[in-house]
Amino acid sequence: MRHDARPSVRHSEVETLRTFHFVVERDPVTQVLVGYVPGWPGAHTQGADLNELQQNLREVIEMLLEDGEPVLESEFVDVRTIQVA
Repeated sequence: MRHDARPSVRHSEVETLRTFHFVVERDPVTQVLVGYVPGWPGAHTQGADLNELQQNLREVIEMLLEDGEPVLESEFVDVRTIQVA
């Protein structure tokens, strides 16, 4: 009798990880961090630190994905730095 060392995984147990870029800004008055996914209405939240912000945004995105695939209003491309005199 042959035993396979690989665990058996049902298709319903496999999760597909999704990747989204998000922007982080600090509110100058409250010093709270604000994060949002560019182009995705409703995909925004805040947190006292980066860990809290990221966890809160993960929860918001998971909730929004329950409504279906997002229709992005724009596409995040890049963030650049420019110097001027």
